[in-house]
Amino acid sequence: MDDPILPHLTLIHRYPRCFQTLRIDRGAIRFVLSGATLMTPGLTSPGGRLPNDPNDPEGKYGKEELDAGEVVVIEAEGKDHACMVGVLRVGTEEMKKVKKGQACEAGHYLGDGLWQLSLG
Repeated sequence: MDDPILPHLTLIHRYPRCFQTLRIDRGAIRFVLSGATLMTPGLTSPGGRLPNDPNDPEGKYGKEELDAGEVVVIEAEGKDHACMVGVLRVGTEEMKKVKKGQACEAGHYLGDGLWQLSLG
């Protein structure tokens, strides 16, 4: 088994700075929350954020490019908490060049079966 281990969103919400984070634009939110594979335009549009983004002077979204296969947390533009955690299908450098195609597989998202599971 070479599948990466994905953290539960509850853990991510409690410790948000412990994970590599990217941001989607407002238009991609409804697709992510329905379990769709995240497409690159949701990350490369003006509302999206990738590492080394000139619109991210504090470096919240990282200073180093990410490779395919890495686990990332996805935030949504205008929201306070992460909405998804998944595995990159392509690296962030390639996303910036190509600007289309699949970016990240939805592993766990707000409202899915794992989110609704009562752990208490």
